Formats: sequence, structure tokens, C-alpha cells
Amino acid sequence: MDSPQSEVSGAAIRAEGFGLKGPRGWVFRGVSVDAAPGSLVAVTGPSGSGRTCLLLALTGRMKPAEGWARVDEHQLPRAMAAVRRISALAQVPGVSELDPALTVAEHLRERVMLKRRYDGSVRALLRSPARRRAEAKALIDQALAGAGFDLAALPKRERTAVRDLERLEALRLTVALALIQRPRLLAVDDTDMKLADGERTAAWALLRSLADAGTTVLAVCAEAPAGADTTVTTTEAGAEDGATSEKGAADACATTGSA
Repeated sequence: MDSPQSEVSGAAIRAEGFGLKGPRGWVFRGVSVDAAPGSLVAVTGPSGSGRTCLLLALTGRMKPAEGWARVDEHQLPRAMAAVRRISALAQVPGVSELDPALTVAEHLRERVMLKRRYDGSVRALLRSPARRRAEAKALIDQALAGAGFDLAALPKRERTAVRDLERLEALRLTVALALIQRPRLLAVDDTDMKLADGERTAAWALLRSLADAGTTVLAVCAEAPAGADTTVTTTEAGAEDGATSEKGAADACATTGSA
């Protein structure tokens, strides 16, 4: 069965002088990006330098304060809603976190239901229950394959609770949930955090495979992998700008809005 990415054309990303400001000052500023469709883009920088907020801004979830950016043909901030429709988030704290009390299957079913509710046509809603179940299963199977997430390897297969997943397994699940949306742009936060060397290699191999299949991937990391097509570095805002690193980023999230 083909991966959901086999029919996806990634979105190009261009930005110049891109900046985001919160009530305490600049979260990040002066960021430039030039990424072709299907690129693997590593986003690096010190903790508190606005890496997560950059992901949210480039996916239309936060409103920038200066500079310009374009995702595919959509100009930011004018077309934030359009960028949200073609992008998806994986593993972003406070925005797309997994619920540790839910099982893997519950997360997958919920995401399919949300996709059907917000993206489905009226004709799709009128299909028979059996056909809708078959389509949902096919979509989930494709997303799991794209994320390299083998349910058979879990202790209780799809009934395994999220709290029982290893770090790399949780990353694969969040990616699978994002792939259900068939995004042209996938943003992944804290890609290599708390991963052993072998797990880190596997995580980057996964994201590389998604980019090679057509999806543009933005990935926050402590250290850019050798296989990244583009590296974007954020720098911590100085005291003269009034930012307080992570606190400034948190305030910006609260005031500029997310979706």
C-alpha cells in the first residue's frame, strides 16, 4: 500500500527578516529561510531562542511581527488559515501533545474523526458506515506505514497506552497522527530530545524518508543532522529587546494565538 506521502507535493518555504514579538520583547527575529519543496529543514539554536515559535509561525499558527514569509503561494501573515490547511504539527508541547491516558488506537481514531469532520465533503459524510470504516482503516494504515510505526511490536498492540510508549515510539505516533492530515508541510518539535544515538539516527531516517517522498519537513533539534537539506538557526533575543528566552516565547504563544 502506498504511503500517504506518495501523492503529496511539498510546500516551498521562503522567509526574510522574519520575526515574532511577544509582550516581553522579541522571541526571534532576523530569520531567513530558503527551502525547496520536499526539503528536510533542521531548526537549531539555544534553548529559549524561539525555535518552537518559529515552527508555529511558519505553519500559520502564530502571527509574525516583522519581515515576510511565503509557504508555497501563501503569504504570511495574510494567508495564515491557508497555511494551516496544508501543514500539520507533530510533538509540539502545549499544542499537539499526546494524552498519556489514551491508547494508540484512541488517538488514531480521534484524528481520523477530526479530519472527517473538518476536511470531509458532504458526499463523504453520506457514505455507508462500512465504507467509512474501510476508508478510515486505510488512512490509518498508510499513516502508520509512513511513520514506520509497527503496532505489532507494542506490548498491547493498538491498545497500548501512550504512557507506556518509548520516546521514539511516541515520536512515530505523533508523526503518524500528523500524516493522517496528508500535509504538504510537517513541523516536528524536539526531534532528538532524550533519544539515544541509535534512536536519533532512526528518527532522522524517518524524517528524511518523508522529505524524500515529497513532504517538506521542519524539525527542531539540538544538532542538525548531516543529511539536512537546509539549516535555520535562531539566536536568543538580547536583553535590549526585552525578551526573557523561554518566558518570552511562552508569552508570545499566549498573545499571538495558535490553531
